[in-house]
Amino acid sequence: VQLVESGGGLVQAGGSLRLSCKLSGFTSDDYGINWFRQAPGKEREGVSCIEIRDRTTYSSDSVKGRFTMSSDNAENTVTLQIYDLKPEDTAVYFCAAEPYQCSAYDQNMKFWGKGTLVTVSP
Repeated sequence: VQLVESGGGLVQAGGSLRLSCKLSGFTSDDYGINWFRQAPGKEREGVSCIEIRDRTTYSSDSVKGRFTMSSDNAENTVTLQIYDLKPEDTAVYFCAAEPYQCSAYDQNMKFWGKGTLVTVSP
């Protein structure tokens, strides 16, 4: 199983960014795919999750309204669309998979990607 993130970069505040997580090696759709982020000097934070089977999505209160998650099951890709970026969104963004459904607890994650860096300038 592999998860490979892409789409990070340097963006000005107020801009938008689209992160992708390419999935491979999964033998079922009974997974929740999460996006976590870790800012410098801070703990890792779960921001959004999608249950692949029925595409139900969840977002943390801190990003609700600005982060939108979707999946293209035919392309085995999960996307995180981020709007109105803020300097405090600067972090490494990871996608991670957990069995069955979204819990947002990182200890439940079974597989992790290596991350993609998002930097938001003021």
